[in-house]
Parts: sequence; C-alpha cells; structure tokens
Amino acid sequence: MKIAVVGTGYVGLVSGTCFAEMGVDVTCVDIDVQKIENLTKGIIPIYEPGLEDMVLRNVKAERLHFSTQLADILDNVQVVFSAVGTPPDADGSADLKYVLEVARTVGQYMNQYLMLVTKSTVPVGTAKLVRQTIQEELDKRGVSIEFDVASNPEFLKEGDAINDFMSPDRVVVGVESERAKELITKLYRPFLLNNFRVIFMDIPSAEMTKYAANAMLATRISFMNDIANLCELVGADVNMVRKGIGSDQRIGGKFLYAGCGYGGSCFPKDVKALIQTADQNGYELRVLKAVEEVNAYQKQVLFHKLQRHLDGDLKGKTVTIWGLSFKPNTDDMRDAPSLILIEKLLEAGCLVRVFDPVAIPEARKIIHAKMKIAEDDASMYFANDIYDAALDADALLLVTEWKEFRMPSWGVVKKAMKGSLILDGRNIYDKNEMNGLGFMYEAIG
Repeated sequence: MKIAVVGTGYVGLVSGTCFAEMGVDVTCVDIDVQKIENLTKGIIPIYEPGLEDMVLRNVKAERLHFSTQLADILDNVQVVFSAVGTPPDADGSADLKYVLEVARTVGQYMNQYLMLVTKSTVPVGTAKLVRQTIQEELDKRGVSIEFDVASNPEFLKEGDAINDFMSPDRVVVGVESERAKELITKLYRPFLLNNFRVIFMDIPSAEMTKYAANAMLATRISFMNDIANLCELVGADVNMVRKGIGSDQRIGGKFLYAGCGYGGSCFPKDVKALIQTADQNGYELRVLKAVEEVNAYQKQVLFHKLQRHLDGDLKGKTVTIWGLSFKPNTDDMRDAPSLILIEKLLEAGCLVRVFDPVAIPEARKIIHAKMKIAEDDASMYFANDIYDAALDADALLLVTEWKEFRMPSWGVVKKAMKGSLILDGRNIYDKNEMNGLGFMYEAIG
C-alpha cells in the first residue's frame, strides 16, 4: 500500500516512519523546503528516541520518501494522512488553515479515489469542512470522483512516540463508509496482530475523543497540583495522598503526580480549544477553565517558593535550573514551565544558569527571541552540564525530571553551589536524604 503523510512534525514524521517500518510505502510531505532537504540527508528536525535510526533505515530500504509537493504524488497513493499544525488563534480556537489547505490541494489534483484522514487534533465538525472543501474543488473542475474523509486522532506521548505508535493501546478511527473502514483496517492490521484494537466510531465522536482524552489528563494533573498546594498548608504529604487514592481501581495511579505545571504541544492547546468549542456552542466548561487557572498558577509555584526562602530579595542572586523541555526525552519547549520561571527570574534581577540534556538549542532560540535577551547577556547562561549549571548558585530548581538528574554527585553539587537551597519541581528526591546532605530542600506538596 502507498500512502502520503502531510506534515513532518512530531505526529507526521513519527507516523510516516512507523508505517514505513511495517512495509507501507510512505511519502512524507512538507512545504518547508529546508526541512525536506535535511530529511533526505538524514537530518531529523525533532528529538525523539529511536526516530533517527528508523528514518535512516526506511529511507535506505526505499520505503520512506520525502517531498514538498503533495500534488505530484496523489495519483500514486490510496490514503493521505493530514498531520499539519493546528496552532491556537488569539481566542484559543484551533486554526484550521493548514488542514483546509491540504483538503484544497487534494480536491484540486486528485484523479482517482482517495481517503483523506485527519490525524491533526481538530475541533468537532472539521471533517465536514474538509469534505466540503474537497467537493468544492472537484465541482470547480467539473469532475465527479469518489473520496472518503476520516478522523484518526493520534495518542502519541513525546519521548515514547515510536512505542506508542508501534504498540498502541487503541486506535480510534471515525469513518463514514464501509470502504473507508476496510482500508483503515488493512493499513493498521500489522500493528495489531496480537490484539486487534481499532475502535471505529462516527467522525464527530472520534474528533471529540482526542480532546476529551487530553482534557481528562490535564484535569488529573491540575487536580493533584491543587491538592499538593493544600497539602503544604495543612501538613499533609501529597506523595502519600497520591498512593492512597491511586490504589483505588476506579482512580488508578497515572497522571496523579504533583509538579510545577504541564506544558507541551497538546494539553495547553487542546484544553483551550475545547473550552472555545463549548463557548461557541453556548456552553461553559467550568471544570476545564479551572484546570487552566490552576496550571497557570502552578507554573509560577517554584518562583513563589524561591521568593519566600530568600525573603523576597532575588536581585543579584544566582539561580540554577535543571531541565528546560516541558518533559523528559524531548526538546519540545512549547508552553514549557521553565520559560515562565526563567522570565520571572530575569525580571526579578537574577542571574540564571540552565542546563538540559537536549533542549538547550531550542530553548536558546526562544529565550533570545521572545524574551529579548541578547546572546552576550551575562544574566542568562547555558551550561555545559549539571555541575557547570550549579556553579555559585544560591538556589537550584529542578524543573524537568530527566534521568541524569536523578542521582547526581551531590558532593560535587554542594561544593559548586554558593547556597544550599534545592527546590524540587517534580518530587524526585528524598527529603530526609537531601537534608542529611546539608541541603535546604523543598518539593511540591
């Protein structure tokens, strides 16, 4: 089978590469000429464990191809996956211009039956707009060609995306015809031979499932962060509370970890988009609005703790941050809590020293561009390693729980630091151990 995947971001490149790994002939398409040129040379635009090797292997096997022109390959494919970006508009709603541009191109250049499958996270009703857009272009051409639209939302965790795609716990697909159902079943069967778990449903339900899933996970995170903040006030330990409620089979233990807020490409954007969808339909999602409010506060919680420990006097203090990406095993800086923290620290007059195993190049671009920090500004230092970052620090703040931060040489850290304050934004260290080592330690909750 031959397919095209439009968009070479996290979703598109991972999806296309994994399909190729299973023997499908895949062409990944992107309008970014430089990105496509780099991919043909084996230069991967994102960090995702295992992806580079898989791309190179399938390019060599001639199952994975790259192009900037979707129109040129439509006659050779049966399925087109649309995995383009849906960035939020100013009001929080999803911007569908790239999704509809893919549909427009399909309508303008298709000459035989095609199925256009939306993998991007899109609001309920998008499939209708996609179908309408394709049909309008066919009508302009004066041709009658059968086509299907479908919704196949992705559920990939950055940092573990390949495993999620190759061994999914479920594949959600919204279809309108038996032909579309058979085509999707054929395409996904190799992934699910042991336990065929494609969940077919109507398209609006599939579109809603993606938003509802991310909103539920974001809600669990904000709920636990809210509980953690209350735990601090009443003398409870949120880690004990988490174990207590997580043992209830009705609740479970996943996504119940308190921390310094969620970020990334999905949760913030999707929660906003779902709230906006409800508003447009005359309904208020009050729970999700509270989820947003809690998360916005939580991204500043380490800064507030630092202020309290240093009696509000932050000017001239050196602060170390371990971890910049929104989560481990990715270089994704979108809505990362570290960005809020860095901005607050710089505004307070701190000298900020940061280290991340992967995300420094991406973070450097964002910090210099959006925060207007010059490359030679001494107030912002990108360190070479965790110990370099800790040099002369009055306080050290853990923001992202990369594995290499779990067991550092605390003796070296203690010697490098000027102060002894450790603020753990992900609750990965043991309080008694840290106090025994001579650190003033505080976590979340």
